Amino acid sequence: MSKKNVAVVMGGYSDEYKVSLKSGQLIFDSLDRELYNVYKVVILKDEWYFLDENDNKKTINKADFSADLEDGKNLKFDACFNTIHGTPGENGIMQAYWDAVGQKYTGCDFYQSALTFNKKDTLAVLSKYGIPSAKSIYLRIGEEISNDEIVERLGLPVFVKPNQSGSSLGISKVKDKNELKNAIEFAYKEDDEILIESALIGMEVSVGVLDYQGEVIVLGITEIVPDKEFFDYEAKYEGASQEITPARIDEETRKKVEEISIKAYKSLGMSGFSRSEFIIVDGIPHLLEMNTNPGFSPTSILPQQAKIYGISIKDLCGNEVEKALNK
Repeated sequence: MSKKNVAVVMGGYSDEYKVSLKSGQLIFDSLDRELYNVYKVVILKDEWYFLDENDNKKTINKADFSADLEDGKNLKFDACFNTIHGTPGENGIMQAYWDAVGQKYTGCDFYQSALTFNKKDTLAVLSKYGIPSAKSIYLRIGEEISNDEIVERLGLPVFVKPNQSGSSLGISKVKDKNELKNAIEFAYKEDDEILIESALIGMEVSVGVLDYQGEVIVLGITEIVPDKEFFDYEAKYEGASQEITPARIDEETRKKVEEISIKAYKSLGMSGFSRSEFIIVDGIPHLLEMNTNPGFSPTSILPQQAKIYGISIKDLCGNEVEKALNK
């Protein structure tokens, strides 16, 4: 049986591209070379390129997502392993493009990617399935709301966050209503739509869910203990938090978290890796957001959970490629 050509696609158009490059490197290193020819492809705003074994760049042909090699041959990929965090790999843009050119890829489809990247719409859909979340106010840039109205509807403290942004960029925790203006302006730097949410007081957990060998499983529940006020970009990627796996919760709460995480995953018709963030309030998990292309560097939560669950990174990644090849 001939080996399949697999492109590990990394990079992206947001500040998250640096994390994506680390995620892509781990996946590139982990895929089974006896089964696959593994290649790197980097997607940046200014250029899309393929890297050969000597790290020489070759421009990606956008007409069919292929690369022209030195020997005159044209390299096409049997599957793309999508490890772009943020736009365009986590909001449906790459998936829609790959669908248009007939390219197979890992992870969820265009619709699920676009939906889950939009926090407001995800929470609205999942509320119909009985999945709790914080009270919130949604605003578009240019819309006006008074500080007093925000406090009256949501109380204090609140979180102000971009509606469509990954890696906790642009988020502020506001305890004083006079800080709201700056927090709103900060969030609008990341997105033209924002959410203002009531602050839930409880334990934050990050839950890895995926479809593995034909079954939807919870890979692990990780307790997040930020050194700062909340789990922001620095806490996620620069070590400013404790991540405790498995989370220090009782058996009944663990079952609730697992059940609601799987319910959310299935309700959205998800596939591939996902990482959902919850705050547990009085034993009830409240969903904050779902990430469909979570960080996959050696220090990221999902690989930590896989190690404890007993699934190797090689098997975890190989399972994703096989699903993509059989789409």
